[in-house]
Amino acid sequence: MLENKEELQQLNLELLANQVVEGFITGLHKSPFHGFSVEFAEHRLYNKGESVKNIDWKLFGRTDRLFTKRFEEETNLRCQLVIDASSSMYYPDGSVNKLQFSVYCAASLINLLKRQRDAFGLSVFAEQVLLSTQAKSTTPHQRFIYFELEKLLNAKPVKKTTALVNALHEIAENIHKRSMVVIFSDMMESAENEDAVFSALQHLKHNKHEVILFNVTDKRLEQEFKFDNRPYVFVDTESGEEVKVQPSQVKESYLKAMADFKQTLMLKCAQYRIDYIDADINEGFYPVLNAYLVKRNRMM
Repeated sequence: MLENKEELQQLNLELLANQVVEGFITGLHKSPFHGFSVEFAEHRLYNKGESVKNIDWKLFGRTDRLFTKRFEEETNLRCQLVIDASSSMYYPDGSVNKLQFSVYCAASLINLLKRQRDAFGLSVFAEQVLLSTQAKSTTPHQRFIYFELEKLLNAKPVKKTTALVNALHEIAENIHKRSMVVIFSDMMESAENEDAVFSALQHLKHNKHEVILFNVTDKRLEQEFKFDNRPYVFVDTESGEEVKVQPSQVKESYLKAMADFKQTLMLKCAQYRIDYIDADINEGFYPVLNAYLVKRNRMM
């Protein structure tokens, strides 16, 4: 599994997504998800005399046994991937940050959706909606979205505030057919604008969409506040405001505020029947793919 930043940087996004998904699919055969009725996860032993056109040669290379792919009927699932590209998503420095993690996850999900012949679209927002595509299942569309995701990976961090509320309302209005909406955001705006944020999420649910919210965080630093006990200068990535503080002096109050914020977020999501998933950037991509697969299986 590719988790090291140096390994990630050596691969283009399409190749990385393919490798992540190949590893994930292999893992499905060794897990309780084996019975899921998804096209790529269903194999059976090759019987002598059958056509060889559906043999999975990659699986043969790993297992030295012949399996054939069993194809399911084409589905009409539509998925809109929504990425928060505001400045807070560029945290932390010096490692894979929240935005990069979200891009890698989105690219992997697109690879998975394409294999299942499902349609996928991409929306990106910061101070406003920066990109919003229709959901399609074609190879040119996949390449276009990978191109846009590559641009996000290469973008320099600038002071971009979050317009989560307006963006979600606009995206809800632009998705005309019932879809799965997958959101990657640290949800920082919801702490200050709680009612408006959940009104926007409810707008998506009102339009009969199924919503998965991946709350993207660096759990160790942002939720557990595990900093060394020495003076730090904390900088607000959106406003540039600086605060010099000794972590031990504020840790207790910070942890309480963060716990209250998370509890409210989870309760509200449960109230609106939104799938809330903690997405820790240090845990890798497989938990995100698993959560998507569980949701898709429910919908199908």
